[in-house]
Amino acid sequence: MSEIVLNETIGRKKKRTGKSFLNGWVWFIFLLPTLLGIALFTVYPMIESFRLSFTRGAEERYVGFENYQHVLGSDSFHQAIFNTFYIAFFQLLIVIPLGFIIASLIHSLRKGQNFFKILFYIPNITSMVAAATVFLVVLHPQGLLNYVLSAFGFPETIWLANPVSARWSVILLASWHALGFGIIINLANLQAISPDYYEAASIDGASRFKQWLYITIPNMLGSLTILIILGWIDGLQRFTEAFMLGGHTGSPARSLYTLVGFIYERGFGGLEYGVASAASYLLLILILVFTFINIKFFRMKI
Repeated sequence: MSEIVLNETIGRKKKRTGKSFLNGWVWFIFLLPTLLGIALFTVYPMIESFRLSFTRGAEERYVGFENYQHVLGSDSFHQAIFNTFYIAFFQLLIVIPLGFIIASLIHSLRKGQNFFKILFYIPNITSMVAAATVFLVVLHPQGLLNYVLSAFGFPETIWLANPVSARWSVILLASWHALGFGIIINLANLQAISPDYYEAASIDGASRFKQWLYITIPNMLGSLTILIILGWIDGLQRFTEAFMLGGHTGSPARSLYTLVGFIYERGFGGLEYGVASAASYLLLILILVFTFINIKFFRMKI
């Protein structure tokens, strides 16, 4: 009798072990399609691009670091770096403070918060190609912008013919598109601040402005830091806005020629896949270094 009980106990333990083993691998089965997709469409292209960065020509002749030297010594690459940083810097200078101010105003409303959230977030989910097409019409010499400015006595301007005004056209387009995301992130942080802080400050006689200055702003540094870091990462990869307004050459006078535009022109325009791959990895290194500097500067914990 005892042997039968012992055998049944062993059988139950084996069943439990088998079930726990299956339960432990079920998550992997569901993740397998995603992991395969990442391996095929992300990991493999990165490895292949790294290999191509050391080759040149259709025969993929090994040339060592010549492609990297060629890119670093290229005047057009230097121009692309300047344009990319110029546009990214001024976009962040507009979006970060303006997004915080608008978020603070929306947060102070008693009614209609959801309406304004949707209103300001719509541009962020709008296709950049569609938005840039509309901007091309607005910036046309006979477009809406010149029509409004002429009503106030300003002369007609060909916005996309001058390098400075062309860059600012991209800055305004990128800012309009990114502003909603900054507002939503700031609003989430504002709503996470405990009302007890403001109640205690009111009891102590602090004005609304002092509450905003000494309570709101210090508690917003985390979200503002995240927005700055993500903004720089996105800005260094800028392509669509500049391409739509300035074409693959970044006209006028390559003022809209960005780092990704350089990669696109060399890879798909000149079929210099080795040079384009080298430029891609230089861009990756630039993003990693710049992100690391930002994290250390703002004292974030990795």
